[in-house]
Order: sequence, then structure tokens, then C-alpha cells
Amino acid sequence: MTRRHGYGLFAAMITLVVAVSTAIYVGATLDDSTPQQAKSLSRARGDTGNAVAPASAGAWVGTWSASPVDGEPGTEKQGLAGRSLRNVVHTAAGGTSARVTLSNLYGTQPLTIAHASIAVAAAENSAAADAGTMRRLTFGGSPSVTIPAGKQIISDAVGVVVPRDSDVLVTTYSAIPSGPVTYHPHARQMSYAARGDRTEDPFATAYTERIEAWRYVTALDVFSNQANGTVVVLGDSLTAGSTSSVGTNSRWPDVLADRLHAAAESGADVPHYSVVNQGIGGNRVLQPGGLGTPSPNASALTRFGRDALDRTNVKAVVIDLGVNDILRSRDPKDLQAASIVGGLRELVADAHRRGLRVIGATLMPFGGFHGYSATTEALRQSVNAEIRAGRVYDAYADFDKALRDPYDPRRFRADYDSGDHLHPSDKGYARMAAVFDLEELKGAAPAQL
Repeated sequence: MTRRHGYGLFAAMITLVVAVSTAIYVGATLDDSTPQQAKSLSRARGDTGNAVAPASAGAWVGTWSASPVDGEPGTEKQGLAGRSLRNVVHTAAGGTSARVTLSNLYGTQPLTIAHASIAVAAAENSAAADAGTMRRLTFGGSPSVTIPAGKQIISDAVGVVVPRDSDVLVTTYSAIPSGPVTYHPHARQMSYAARGDRTEDPFATAYTERIEAWRYVTALDVFSNQANGTVVVLGDSLTAGSTSSVGTNSRWPDVLADRLHAAAESGADVPHYSVVNQGIGGNRVLQPGGLGTPSPNASALTRFGRDALDRTNVKAVVIDLGVNDILRSRDPKDLQAASIVGGLRELVADAHRRGLRVIGATLMPFGGFHGYSATTEALRQSVNAEIRAGRVYDAYADFDKALRDPYDPRRFRADYDSGDHLHPSDKGYARMAAVFDLEELKGAAPAQL
């Protein structure tokens, strides 16, 4: 799925021009915020990476994101002081300038980042960087920054050509113990760590530690002439891509991003949007995944502003939630489908107040999973009935119909089942993206739902 892009002297010259001409922005808030727009660039590279074309108006868009989930176990006292953390993230849109959001949401004391960098990866799923793209990140002009507990920081914009559908390396180094490391586990992408300050080391040799998680970094934005807005997909493990093949970007929002880009490039009447993934495994509409302030695995109602509404240049929201409210209920017999639907409607109302269109999804089958019962199946069917009746979202994708077994609709079709009877296979995730109507992303919120 990943394209590789070459970088020559000409691209380096363009990068230098961008670095000089791009406006610098920095911000810090308790939740994610939409930063100011940078000035239009004089030149922007096309998607092939081989030609430079006159820039369109250009816009800041989200090219990748991940929701902060909790503090990483084992880092409660020392954090990861003395280590360089090299996060591998994958882009949904290309651009000529970039900025990074770092989060200390689950920290209990200030986090001092001594150095940070960004680079395009030299190869897929690698800690090695294309040396010509290595850039030091700054924060208000300084190479170091201290992020208070519970807050985040957005780096200054840096001129670097970031190709679409590529791996990008975001590396941080902290020398001072900082307490819990804010992270996103079960990333379906391997990231790396090395001892010492290796933030600007383009080689992979020192990066001997591997983890399937993203640490501190929660967003990558690019200044792009390929996309003029961002679609945010909010969901649970079905959106986060649990059980998808690691390192292949086979989550359904990844495939959706490719479909949307290809359709726009072909001249189809679809929006030129990037797609970012705000899925968290086990996430629920109504209840958090644990106790604490802030709560680990915050409920959708709690995190909707931070993870959806306040993402960079968001134009539409896609929601696929509700299964965990059913499966993780203490007693499903006491749970009413109306409660789940009411929570979903509250999210939609919040989005509408921002003028955003919301596309939802029916709840897919989970027959054969250990939480399945006649009661949980009835709850799922009741929620789906409300969605199909048009009483929840502006539009919906019928993932249930697309992936269920026609001979036993309580279960996945065999080739769409990862084997646990709850999460799709890679083929199943691709099917979810394939049945999503791209034209439903057009337009704003209706006057009334």
C-alpha cells in the first residue's frame, strides 16, 4: 500500500524555500486545539513526488493522529528519561510543511522534551530516516519545551516535503524523569526506542527497542495542496484496527483514505479530504475504561471535543461506536438501547453546533464472541434499527449488512472474520471502507437532524 518517494537536490531546494517562507505557529491547551492557518506556500509538490506544480491555496490538514489512551505501565515514576522515542506514523495526505502535537495528558508532572525531530522514513516499517529530510523540531523557536501535566504542545511548523501514503518518524528525547508516559497502545505499527539522545540520528542501529505503541505524539499536520480538510473517524478497536496485520496500514480508515484520494485524483465529485483515525480499543460512548482524572480510555462523550471537533481543519466526522457499551455492560439486561442511541445523538448534536456533518455506522455482528447472548444481540439490533431509520446520524454506512454472513446474520461472513468473531480480518476491514459512500462526506450539517 505504501509508496516510496525519492528526494533529489531539487526537492531539497524546495524544502529550503518552504522552511524560510512558512509561518511559524505554536500552541498549548489541555485538549487538542485547531491552530491558526499558515500562509500559502509559493510552491507545493504533487502526489508523485517527482514534479513540482504551482500551489493551490493550500491548507493545514491532519495527515495522521492517534488518541491518547492512558499512562504507559511501568513509567509511573521515571517516565522514559534517557531514551529517544522514535514513533512511526503513516500519512494520509502529503504536504510541504509539517507540525507535530505532543501530549502529556496522562502525566502527573511536567514533561521536558530536550530535543525532538521529524523525518521521512528511509523504508517502510523502519527506524531509519531519509537523512535529507531530517529536521529538528522547535517550540516557540526553542529546541526544548516543558509540557505541564495534563496538557499538550504543538510544534512550530517546519519545512519538509512529506509524501502521502508514507511512513514518517517523530522522535523525542527527554533527559529528566517525568512520570507516566502518555501513550496509545495496540497501534498495529511498531515504533522504536534507543538509549541516549538519538533524535537526529538517521540510522536505525541504535533503535533496538520495539513497541507496538505511540508515545507522546498524538497528531501530525501538513500544509497541503492535496487536501483542503480533514475527516475524523471516531471509534473503538474496530476503527483502531485491532487484529489487522501489523505494519500494513490495513485499518479501515487507512483504506478509506486511499479510496478518497484516488477518487478525488480521478476527478470524481468527492471532497479532497484527508482521513485521521481516532479509534481506541475498548472505547464506549457512555462510560470510560477506568478510574482516574483524566480517565483512561475516556468515553466518547468526554473525548469528542479533544479527539474529533478540535482536530485540524475538520470538515466531517465519522462515528463507529456502541458495541463495547453492549459487551462491557455489567448487566446487559439493565442496559437500554435508548441510552446508547441518546449518547450518539448527543455527539451528533455537538458536531452540528460546529456545522459538521456526521456519518455513522451500524453495529457489526459478534455472534460467537464470548460476550454474545440473546440479550446483547437484541440490543445491537435495536441500535441498528434507530440508525437505519435515520434517527441518529445524517447518513450511515451499513457495515452490519456488508460483513454479516447471509446464512447466519448474527455472525461475520467467514472470510471477513479475524477469528475472534468480533474484529474483522484485513479483508473485512477493506470491505468496510469499500461500502462507505464517499459522496456522503460532502456538505455541512443540516439545519435539523
